[in-house]
Formats: sequence, C-alpha cells, structure tokens
Amino acid sequence: MTARRVAVIVVAAGSGTRLGADLPKAFVPLAGRTILEHALHSVAGMARTPHVVVVAPGHLLAEARTVLERVIGSGDVVPGGATRQASVAAGLALIGDAEIVLVHDAARALAPAELFDRVVDAVERTGAGAVPGMPVADTIKRTDASGAILDTVDRDTLAAVQTPQGFPADQLIAAYAAAGRSVTDDAQLIADAGHPAHVVPGDPLAFKITTAWDLHRAEELLREASVTRIGVGTDTHAFSDDPAAPLWVACLEWPGERGLSGHSDGDPVAHAIVDALLSAAGLGDIGGVFGTSDLRFAGAHGDVFLSETRRLLTEAGWRIENVSVQLIGNRPRFAPRKAEADAVLSELLGAPVAVTATTTDGLGFTGRGEGLAAIATALLTR
Repeated sequence: MTARRVAVIVVAAGSGTRLGADLPKAFVPLAGRTILEHALHSVAGMARTPHVVVVAPGHLLAEARTVLERVIGSGDVVPGGATRQASVAAGLALIGDAEIVLVHDAARALAPAELFDRVVDAVERTGAGAVPGMPVADTIKRTDASGAILDTVDRDTLAAVQTPQGFPADQLIAAYAAAGRSVTDDAQLIADAGHPAHVVPGDPLAFKITTAWDLHRAEELLREASVTRIGVGTDTHAFSDDPAAPLWVACLEWPGERGLSGHSDGDPVAHAIVDALLSAAGLGDIGGVFGTSDLRFAGAHGDVFLSETRRLLTEAGWRIENVSVQLIGNRPRFAPRKAEADAVLSELLGAPVAVTATTTDGLGFTGRGEGLAAIATALLTR
C-alpha cells in the first residue's frame, strides 16, 4: 500500500494569558528554546516527512518562519484567528494535496515523535480520525451549580484527549466548512459531521503547558532527559601545486593566498568542524558520510558540508550548542578576519562558533609552510 501524504498543522497562535508571560505562549522560552521550537522538533522526528503549517500570531510571523526553517527546513506560516477553531481553519487552507492531516497544539511541546507516527498509522489503517488519549486516574464526580455531588462518573469510559489529532484531510476540511458551533476539539467537529474517530494510546509527555507550573514541569523533564556529547575533529591539507587554486579557510575565500589541495575546497576548519559534529552525534565521519570519491562534492565549499551535517544532526534529535576551532599554520594572517569567520560559521550552524589561530614556531609541516591543520571541538545536546 502506498503511504499517504501527510500534513501537520501546528497551532501556535494562543495568547498564553494563564501562563502569565509577556509573550504569546508558543514563543515563551523553554530550556533554551521556544515552546514552538520544541514542538517542531517532535514533528521533525516523524518517520515520514510531512508538509508543516505553523499558525502563529500575526505580529510574530517572521519569528515563526525563522524557527520553522531552522528546524524543519520548509513549510508555511499563516496568521491565526480569534479562536483556535479559526486558526486551524487558516492552517487547513495551506495543506495542499495532503491526504492525512494532523492538528497539534504547540503547547504540547514535549509530545514525542512516536505519538505523531502512531496517529498517522491509525488514520491510514482505519480511514477514520485518531485521537490520542490517556486513562483518567482521578475519581470524577458530577456536581450541580452549588457544588453538590450528584453522582460518580465511571472513569473507565473516559479518556483525557491530547494532540496531535489526525483525520483524513477531506473529512476535516468538510467538517470545518460545515461547522455550526465553536468547539475546542477537532474530533468534536468530526463527530458533528457524522464521521467516526477512535482514541489511540496517548503519551504522558504530551501534556499541555498552560500554567507556570506546567512550564516548570516541562523544564525539569527536559533537564532530566537531556544528553550532552562532546566530539573532536581534525583535518589537514597540503598547499596546492596549482598557483591558481584559491584558498578557502573557515568558509571564507582568501584572495592572493596559495590554495590547498583536496577533493573539495580543502577547507580544514570546515572539515574539522564536520568531523567533530558527526563524532559527537555518533554519525560517523566526513569521509564515511560524504565520501572522498563522490563526484557531487568535488570542489564543494565548506558551507555545503556544514549545512548538510546540521540537517543530519537535527534529524537525529541533536542540537549544536557551540563549536571551538583552532587553525594551525603560518598563513593566512587570520586575526583581521576572525570576527567575519566566526559570524559566517555561526550562521551556518545556528550556534556559536569561535575560531582561533596559532603557529608551531617553525616545527613540523605546518611550521615549514607545507600546509594547514585544524582541530575542532563540538558540544551537542539531545
């Protein structure tokens, strides 16, 4: 059976008044990232690559797009409406030819990627809506307006539902078009339209961040679950015999300087960084990932390798915290362009990068002016 095309609408337009923050909830920091960024990392971890639509406050569309492009790479951003229902409707207009659509509240920022996959699989298998839910642990009482207990509800018939909620796209679009009332749950509109939906096992991590206590709980969970890795990478290149070969170091061209030999542009700083990042993530090394015989990378500049490495790390759930590099050689004179190099590399990796340079006091091949070397150290968190 051919896998059906999937879209994910991430609703991030809420004000977050109950959180007590000065920013809309999805843009509040959570363990060094925004709540929205955490939610999108879950989407990025899905087994399939969905089309992603972020629904954000109108005055924060640029910020939302920056986060979307950094985490997912592509997708759409649209301003939200006055209600959640209006925001989802705005997102539905941009799902394109998707056959299955998931609606997810960014406030459920820690919902794992496996939960998204579970919902997609259920929709594909049944052709009906799938809503993740958790058993209700507390005893539930029905009361009147005064608080008097009327009876006890059988909790075995109850489920505390979560997001992402998934549906055949045509059913959800039609249900929204025919909506005759305002609801806070997509499954209710599906039921109003006469379509079935089923509860699938939810996940405790998919709780909704609503209050300051919820935010603190999320931060504690992330702190307990985080993994830190350090990687070291080195690279060495001899100066080229071709006097016309350009010199590329730290993703910058150095006019008037003798170039380096190599399969690509021979940039030792960029290549050492790639090896450090891949090593820290346990993803191999530059030769194994890119291949010295791969013609696609012949003459490629360092930014190609760094951008692809960043993508691979993001897919694997790693975040680059910072990178330090030391360039070893007699030339070029690096100090005048250090700030430029740091800025270019930091932009490529989305994390602070600091490059320093040193010599070996005339010792070794670098001291004799035969080539350049670089040593990089990278810190990742997961």
